[in-house]
Amino acid sequence: MLRRPAPLAAALTLLVAAAALTGCATTPDAVDDGTIRIVASTNVYGDIARTIAGDDAEITSLIHDSAQDPHEFEATPRDALAVSQADIVIVNGGGYDDFMGSLLEQASSPVVLDAVELSGLDTEPADGEFNEHVWYHFDTVAAVADAIADAVAELEPAEADAAEARAAQFRTGLDALAARAADIAADHGGAGVAVTEPVPLYLLEAAGLENRTPSEFSEAVEEGTDAPALVLEAMIALVGDGSVALLAYNEQTVGPQTEQVLAAAQDAGTPVVSFTELLPDGEDYLSWMGANLDAVEAALAG
Repeated sequence: MLRRPAPLAAALTLLVAAAALTGCATTPDAVDDGTIRIVASTNVYGDIARTIAGDDAEITSLIHDSAQDPHEFEATPRDALAVSQADIVIVNGGGYDDFMGSLLEQASSPVVLDAVELSGLDTEPADGEFNEHVWYHFDTVAAVADAIADAVAELEPAEADAAEARAAQFRTGLDALAARAADIAADHGGAGVAVTEPVPLYLLEAAGLENRTPSEFSEAVEEGTDAPALVLEAMIALVGDGSVALLAYNEQTVGPQTEQVLAAAQDAGTPVVSFTELLPDGEDYLSWMGANLDAVEAALAG
């Protein structure tokens, strides 16, 4: 989960001050030059926006470095300015990118697309914490793509048919990913997995795999704290005694405890599949998720 950074208030203050010095309103209007400007909280949604809105749209992804720990993101005045001038803003929601709320307070009136809201998922499940990493949930991503196409059509009616065609093609790619996950489930359904964070759980569940991670461990990693010693011991035993078919490892959020778990899995010969929260360089959303499924399938077949 992304934490709201302390420097954000300063970024917003600088934006407002700059506007005041130039005689502008504190909430700048979106630039009206015929270009659709889309700001996404992460490059995952930025890539989806590019796919649907096309090359003529201007896409800005605030968190975009695949080597960065997203939990340590700090918004800048440039980020605040981009949001203030956007026509469409895409957020993950669900507490993942809460910093976007403060940025949006300084915006004009963009169309705001919230992936968690679009997902229709139960955000208050009775059996545990809500998993906000919904970009690993293919139905949610399809809903986001459709919402982007609708927003583009509303802003630029002449682009409606092209945006819908691109969205339809993208949905076909998502259907292919879902079919691949179903094939994995048919072959390996019920196999246990461990995760350092719940980032890829929607994909793993689509593949029929069962999460056996002590909830206290993954919650501690997500919150940037240490799990209790007994919980860490249980996690190390889990990945080392053959109870799980693979360890899903978030390589963007690591620490001494996750490294201990990784070492235990490697020592025991438990396959390790790395996952990231951001889109890796050189990939688009569909190729990235396809590579994730390839890695899961290879680990299970190993």
